[in-house]
Order: sequence, then C-alpha cells, then structure tokens
Amino acid sequence: MNADKAHFLQHQFVKLLRDLPSDTKPAWGKMTLQQMVEHFTDTMRVASGRQVHTTIVTPEEHLPKMQDFIRSDKPFRENTKNPLLPEIPAPVRNATLRKALDELQDELDYFFEVFRANEQLTTINPIFGHLNYELNVLLLYKHAVHHLRQFGVAVTAS
Repeated sequence: MNADKAHFLQHQFVKLLRDLPSDTKPAWGKMTLQQMVEHFTDTMRVASGRQVHTTIVTPEEHLPKMQDFIRSDKPFRENTKNPLLPEIPAPVRNATLRKALDELQDELDYFFEVFRANEQLTTINPIFGHLNYELNVLLLYKHAVHHLRQFGVAVTAS
C-alpha cells in the first residue's frame, strides 16, 4: 500500500494539480492554488532533508501519538493549523503556477532519489519528529490528499 502512495505522489499528484485552473478557489483556507503548491514544495524539502530542521515543536511525549496519526486512515481536518506557518500565506515565489508545479515535481523526484540512495535515512519533521521513508510517504500522501480536497479534487484511498 505504501508503494501505491509513493507512486501517487511521484506520478499522479502534480498531474492532478496541473488539471486545475490557476484561479481555482479553495473550499477552505487562505492559500491560493499556487501558494499551496509552493507550501507543499517546502514540505517536500523538509521531507528530503534538503531543508534541515533541528527543532521539533511537538513535545516528545506526544510524538508517538502524532506518528500513530500518520499511520492511520484519519485525514487532516479542514483548516488544520500548522504552528510554523504565519496567519497570512507567504507571497508566491514563482512567476507562474506552471513553474511552481515544475518546482514541486523536481522536489518530489529529489525526495525519492535521496531515499533510494539511503534507505536508512531519517529526516526531522518539526511537527512529527524523526521520520523514515515509510512515515514520510504516509505523511506526504495524507498531506497531498488534504490539499487536493481543499481544491476540489477527490482522491480514492489507496
């Protein structure tokens, strides 16, 4: 099942986003489609270790419960707050949505290359703690489905 989620992330996620008009309005939240894509790209950089976090904001005693959530079928709730993000979304950094989507695909490809090269790698997620490949894929998939739902794309569970 994790292989299906990894395949979805690497080969289907960006394709689904490319099918959306750039002015698609979210069902909830303040981010535009391009802001969400760039936010997800930043998440990919953390998952691959390209952007290193050394601090975990979740108290250590809560991390097992947080990682159990990653393993569960429970979705992120609408308007889930990320304590590391500002109340107002960051301005876009790419000139177009297409460029933002290309950047996201590059980061997805990089993530899979990094973990292929070192299957024992763990990266630090500032909210969920130390994550190996499996936990990263589960979290990224859950996060991707959350944002796809936010922009009106239904994904059947895999």
